[in-house]
Amino acid sequence: MTTYASDLLTTLTTRGYVHQMTDAAGLDALAARQVVPGYIGFDPTAPSLHVGSLVQIMLLRRLQQTGHKPIVLMGGGTGKIGDPSFKDEARKLATDDTIRSNIASIKRIFERFLTFGDGPTDAVMLDNAEWLDRLEYIPFLREIGQHFSVNRMLGFDSVKLRLDREQSLSFLEFNYMILQGYDFRELSRRAGCRLQMGGSDQWGNIVNGIDLTRRMDGTDIFGLTTPLITTADGGKMGKTMSGAVWLHEDQLPHFDYWQFWRNTDDRDVGRFLRLFTDLPLDEIARLEALQGAEINAAKIVLANEATAMCRGRAAAEDAAETARRTFQEGAAGASLPRFVVTGSTIGVVDALIGLGFCASKGEARRLIGGGGARVDGEKVGDETFVITLGDAPAKLSAGKKNHGLIVREQHP
Repeated sequence: MTTYASDLLTTLTTRGYVHQMTDAAGLDALAARQVVPGYIGFDPTAPSLHVGSLVQIMLLRRLQQTGHKPIVLMGGGTGKIGDPSFKDEARKLATDDTIRSNIASIKRIFERFLTFGDGPTDAVMLDNAEWLDRLEYIPFLREIGQHFSVNRMLGFDSVKLRLDREQSLSFLEFNYMILQGYDFRELSRRAGCRLQMGGSDQWGNIVNGIDLTRRMDGTDIFGLTTPLITTADGGKMGKTMSGAVWLHEDQLPHFDYWQFWRNTDDRDVGRFLRLFTDLPLDEIARLEALQGAEINAAKIVLANEATAMCRGRAAAEDAAETARRTFQEGAAGASLPRFVVTGSTIGVVDALIGLGFCASKGEARRLIGGGGARVDGEKVGDETFVITLGDAPAKLSAGKKNHGLIVREQHP
């Protein structure tokens, strides 16, 4: 592994964040002698980001931890288009009100990972609608468009993928990479930004911004991408049977978030501890060396630390206690996900769907047929089984790892 002079690149490489850099030596020298403002863009397509964005959030956290300035760029402008990178089809266009609401909601997440303020290394959140919404089309084409080669743009993997599959790529989406390149130049001029970071799928967009800024302003700026984070079994990070692992508690209970990390594959524990916690590397080395059943202790540490960072220490401790009671004592912990039923009965198939353990009735029936559904610890042998509710909730389990409560609605 290359030895770097800056704490920034030393930290990012030893913890596994780096896939590509445009000029490692230049960035290392800059980071060793001054504060480097660096940004990552996020499109506000929902009220919350999910675990798939967590590497990028942690990248900004590492930037700040090593003495540099994070810039969180919300795509209030580009979000009206949608990034076409490696998408099969165009996103639905959101309204201005929805975008504004999503940005306000997402900021709450970043405030848990970063320190915001007016200091030299304090994080700031900017919105590219501030400059993109004011653009005049013809002047923009004349000033910016001349620096982009259509031949080169057609060669980017994000575009080629759609074209090779003969899937429609609108002119609106095709403009996205020009606007993102323009963002980098604007941030360089407005905020002294010298570094753009992102996932490996953003490489082409980042390089475009660097080329544009150097041509127009003569400024040396840099790019860094992270590897695609997949699980040991080849799956995409954060994709589960029950859907996205949201960072907001409004969209995913604390226990489910904690349990996602607790269910990490043995082979991923060390890597995820380096990426998603602040634990020292020597402690991580000790934990990932655990063998057999002892690796479960490392998974609990991962779940506790990752949950505490995103949801708060109290939420992590509550989820851990719920897990201990659920799995070790067979009790129904208070933090388990709940599905409230208006009547006194519900079919087990509907209950499995209501808790999010199954996406369809067919999936629920297969789970029951395979012996994977239990109510209050007793195996359900028939898909027509009806859960009868009293004052106490019923505990419904899907497999060994998913547990929830079916609760009868209480009337005043």
